[in-house]
Amino acid sequence: MTPPAFDPIGLEVRWDRLAAATDEAASTMLRTAFSTIIRESNDYTVVLMDRRGRTMAESRAGIPGFAALMSSLTALVLERFPAEEWQDGDCVVTNDPWIATGHLPDIAMITPVFHRGALVAFAGTAAHSPDIGGTPALGATDLISEGILIPPLRLYRAGRVEQGVKDLLLANVRLPGPLWGDLEAQAAAHAVCRRRAQEFLDDFGEPDFGKFAAEVHAVTDAAMRAAVRELPDGVYRASVDADGVEGHPTHIACAVTVRGDRIGIDYAGSSAQVPFPVNSTLNYTRAYSVYPLKILLDPATRTNWGSYRAIGVTAPEGTIVNPVFPAPVVARHLTGHLLSCAIYRALAPVLPGRVIADSGGAPALRVRFAGVDDAGRPFAQMLFANAGMGASQEKDGLSATAFPTNSGSGSIEAFEVASPLRFVRKELRPGSGGRGRRRGGLGQDVEVHNPTGRPVQLVVLGDRERHPALGLAGGEPGAVARAVLDTGETVPLKSVSQLAPGASLVISFPGGGGFGAPEDREPDLVLADELGGYVR
Repeated sequence: MTPPAFDPIGLEVRWDRLAAATDEAASTMLRTAFSTIIRESNDYTVVLMDRRGRTMAESRAGIPGFAALMSSLTALVLERFPAEEWQDGDCVVTNDPWIATGHLPDIAMITPVFHRGALVAFAGTAAHSPDIGGTPALGATDLISEGILIPPLRLYRAGRVEQGVKDLLLANVRLPGPLWGDLEAQAAAHAVCRRRAQEFLDDFGEPDFGKFAAEVHAVTDAAMRAAVRELPDGVYRASVDADGVEGHPTHIACAVTVRGDRIGIDYAGSSAQVPFPVNSTLNYTRAYSVYPLKILLDPATRTNWGSYRAIGVTAPEGTIVNPVFPAPVVARHLTGHLLSCAIYRALAPVLPGRVIADSGGAPALRVRFAGVDDAGRPFAQMLFANAGMGASQEKDGLSATAFPTNSGSGSIEAFEVASPLRFVRKELRPGSGGRGRRRGGLGQDVEVHNPTGRPVQLVVLGDRERHPALGLAGGEPGAVARAVLDTGETVPLKSVSQLAPGASLVISFPGGGGFGAPEDREPDLVLADELGGYVR
């Protein structure tokens, strides 16, 4: 047996140092980003990878699901641009949904790290752009309608901008300034990663990351396999239904197979892909399958490429969780976020004390406002606000908390600065959490007013209008989602419309499912719910 390269304490010191570098890089991106989607809602990831593109350290904020797919993304980029062809100062970008994070608005960036003339690592980021062109119409039946598709392309070569690529990209979007500003913020994060990685090797006297990467990958792989071995072998099945698109409801069938120290998730039997943008590419499906398993089985160990080696994810081609190009995918989260519910329901019989009931934010409800203010300035803002999480066997669900994504609500003050819109109220939604021995988390009511003299385009991307977050073990479902104008008119949760001048919209985010029979809830907790205004 090969002895370890580092003692456990020395490895932890190194690992913490590299994780801190990704966190510092993430802070740099947040401080320099133009769009509130990044700096307020944390829709990004930052990772450091070894020379083969396998993540070693991942930023501890941002979107964990994005970090889970950066290794497979980089492996595909390296097929296009082999390691020996990279130069110091190169930068490759892509938003191909079948390679990157599943839809066009997310732009992934990969840059090399050289040390003493040798390629030793890669830095990677992915971040949601404020604009990617195309049309926001949910009636798009193919990918090309959704925006500009960027195959893996060099945006920088040896530190110099590839002007033709930049010009082509900016000519196809409505907000070229904010988009380029966000790309430069990503590049700034990469500069931090590169500098800190080089300092790491100098300070620890290492020529490259080979030994360190092998050690941290072995640690995370062993931790996950040990957790899987604690589960009884078997095949555990569950299914989840969602609204989908009119005439095309979504059905997710999930089989979780445990064999020794490996666990497989198969989605055979799920709905066929649809000519609407709720399809989830396989890489996004894989990311939002391994992340719920990681926090369920091995929540304490830091994540990197090794964390996912014991997990396999399969889905038949042509299904809503593995669509064929060029399926529309801009709202892929409306399917991908449901996977955590199916996985947890499948494993509930063997892990009843660790799973949670369905969360209202699975899938997340997003609302995009776009238009021109009274001074003629264009704007486009995405409202990130959160629903209630599902309850567990021991604790009530968290209210207004994102899951399974990790995006934040963002500051309403920052939203108001970046647009002419005004928030009338943003408050917890009483009675929205599913009843149970443990209550589901509450959603929230958000009222947005258009004070301008111009209509504002309103794009709603949501679900759970008819299918609430279900409870477990006798727990009741949470409240459904809805969006209602001040005229009393209901706005469908998958629609493109307008918010008229002077009009207001109330978006009611759904609640999480309860856990356990409601009649078993302790009297003091029932009283506390009533006094706190959590129930109606």
